[in-house]
Formats: sequence, C-alpha cells, structure tokens
Amino acid sequence: MKGNSILKFRLSLLNFIEFAVWGSYLTSLGNFLFQAGLGSQIGWFYAIQGIVSLIMPSLIGIIADRWIQAQKMLSLCHLMAGVFMALAGIYCMNATTIEFGPLFTFYSISVGFFMPTIGLNNSVAFNALTGAGLDTVKDFPAIRIFGTIGFICAMLFVNFVTIEGIAFQSSYMQLFVSAAFSFIMTVYALTMPACATSKADSSAGWIDKFGLRAFGLFKQKKMAIFFLFSMLLGVSLQITNGYANPFITFFKDIPEYSNAWAAQNANALISLSQISETLCILLIPYCLKRFGIKGVMLMSMFAWVLRFGLFGVGNPDGGLWMFILSCIVYGIAFDFFNVSGGLYVDRETSPEIRSSAQGLFMIMTNGFGATIGTLCAMAIVNHYVVPTDSPEVQLEGWRACWLIFAAYACLVGILFWLIFKEDKKDKALLNEAPIFEAVDGGGMTEEI
Repeated sequence: MKGNSILKFRLSLLNFIEFAVWGSYLTSLGNFLFQAGLGSQIGWFYAIQGIVSLIMPSLIGIIADRWIQAQKMLSLCHLMAGVFMALAGIYCMNATTIEFGPLFTFYSISVGFFMPTIGLNNSVAFNALTGAGLDTVKDFPAIRIFGTIGFICAMLFVNFVTIEGIAFQSSYMQLFVSAAFSFIMTVYALTMPACATSKADSSAGWIDKFGLRAFGLFKQKKMAIFFLFSMLLGVSLQITNGYANPFITFFKDIPEYSNAWAAQNANALISLSQISETLCILLIPYCLKRFGIKGVMLMSMFAWVLRFGLFGVGNPDGGLWMFILSCIVYGIAFDFFNVSGGLYVDRETSPEIRSSAQGLFMIMTNGFGATIGTLCAMAIVNHYVVPTDSPEVQLEGWRACWLIFAAYACLVGILFWLIFKEDKKDKALLNEAPIFEAVDGGGMTEEI
C-alpha cells in the first residue's frame, strides 16, 4: 500500500511538471508578443499548435510504440522542446528588435516536440498504474488533477514574478520558465517505470497503422454532422488563450483603468478559467444523464457566447464581475464540449476503431478547428484593433472583436440545435456509460 502511495505521488508530480511547461506561456504569450511588436502575428503562434497536432503526436506515438520506450521518448521530446524554447528566449533577450521569423522558428520546433508529450505522459502514467495492479479509471483522475494544478501554478508564477524590472508575464522570461520545466521533465521522466515496445503488425495496412479507418465514420450522416460541428466549435478553443491576456492588459493604457488589479494581473484573473474547468468536470455525469449529448453540447456552445460576450462588455474596474463570470463559464464552455464529445464518440464507435475515432475527434477540434479559429481571430483583431489608433478607439475595436466571436458561437449553437438529431439510442448509451474520457484546458484526455 505504501509503495502504491509513493507511485501515485510520483505520477502526480509527473503531471504537475508536464502541464507547468505549458502553463508557463500558453495564456501569457499573446501579452509578450503584443509588447514585442508582434501583436498582428499572435494567431500564427497559436495556430502552429493545431498544425503540429495533426502530425507529430501520431508520428512520435508510433516511434514510442515500436522502437523507443515511452518514458525515454517523453524525456527526449522534452529535451528538444526545452532546448528550442530556451533558444527562443535567448534570441529575444539579445535581439535589438524581435523579428517574427527567428522567434517563430524556434517556438514552432519547440511546440512540435512538446505536443506529443501530452499523450506520452498519459501512456507512462497508465503503464505505471497498470504495472502496479491499480485501476486507471479509479486512480488516474486524482493524479491527473495535479496537471491542472501545475498549469495554474505556472500561470500564477509568471504573473507575479518580476526580476530587475522585467515582468515575466509580458516578457521573454516566460519562455525560459517553460524551458526550465522541460529540462526538469527531461530528467524526471527517466525515473518512471519502463514502458514496453511492441513489434509492428506486418499484415496491417497503412490505413490501420495510422488510424485512418475512423474516417469512414463520415459515411454516417449523424456522425458526419457531429464531427462537422465539432470542428466549427473547435474554432473557439484557442481564441481566449491568444487574446484574453493582451486584451485585459491593454486596459493599462487607458487612464481610467491603468491601476486596476485585473489590468495588472491578467494571468492571475484568467487562471480562474482553469479552476472552473476542473470543477465543471464534476457536473458532466449528471448533465449528460439529465439533458443528453445534444443538451450538453448546446450548453457548451452558448457558454462560449457568454465567454466572449462578457469580455466584449466588461472592464477591469466596475465591470470586473463580467470578466470573472466569463472565466467561470469557461469551464462549461470547454469541458462540456470536449468531455461529452469524447464520450459520445466512444459510445458511437466499435472497439476496433475507438482509439482512432477519438484521434479523429481531436483532429477536427484541436487540429482543424483551433487552427482555423486562431487564424480567423488574428485577421479580425488585426482589422479592428489598430496600434496607431488612440486607446479609446482600440478599446472599441476590441469590443467589436469579442462580440463578433460571440455572434459566431451563437450561430453555431443555433445551427446545431436545428440540424443535429439525438435519438433514444444515444440517450440510452450515455445513461449506461461511465464518464471516462475528459479533456482539460490543454486539450488533454484524462479518465474519470
């Protein structure tokens, strides 16, 4: 029993470090880019996460399955991610003027190696739990929650730390923080129990090896509609990660709000979103049984309307409650979509394509959807928020952007309500199902 407790502690620390790497910059990078004069390019830095997610996790996963043990692959990927993130920081530290090309190159390579570690981290944890005779469904959630805690702690660290007048939240120092956590993970991952590799099935075709069989689900009208709306809703996923921090921080340029706590501590305020996300997972079993997949998905879609709309009308002073409420509803907006969507896909697919169907769901949402969304959001923000305009004019531009995003989410919700049909079979399957496919703020799958 004592040995199992120690193992759980070690795996909790593994998850803490894994997501601290991401939390160090994911919500504050946009702020730094604005300060560095690259505000018009923010969308590319978030879109690249979706682009590499279409390729790298599958490729690295195949290598880990066949040739290099998962814990060693996890270590190697973090080493590479840390090296290139540190190079990005060194470049910014020494550059007189930070140029898009070099920074984006270093950053993209780092992200390319980091994104596969999310799945590898789960594989290592599941392997260790199974090897110790523990139940992953029962024991993993309490371990995985430390990933979200690590994400939040890294956010708060970056928010509050200033060294020699350099605030981490708005500078390249956040890149060094992320690199440091990656280097810690490089060493720590090697202490995990060894994961087995397996021989490739020579009789399997390339379609099966790369999990492409699940694309046949598009032949089913209901599933095709579901995946289409998953992509359309996935458009919303990364918008606030990229633009919420620079928007809230922007209020410092307006004398009326310059000393407001929220304007000075945007990352700390946004961390409420991750806290809400953690708590809202607990509501999903009841809501799925009570309202069905369509009802829960509609809750998510209209929660996105509130998420964006409240940013559009709030401010960091008298309207601070609107920002706080926006962060609270984020838990419903994100979790109810990702968790219930993952469960629905699991219940609607046969066991032989279940894993690849989950991969397809992630490709449609975090791959195509999030990539399209960040690039479109970048175009909208660049059109309405012009740096040479006065702060008052820019504020009106920001408000217009958030209301456009809210209108888009509302339109998607109305169309989903009209087009997607849920039958009695769907409700029966969900009522019988355990809730075991959950996704956190970083787009990760966890078991509940």
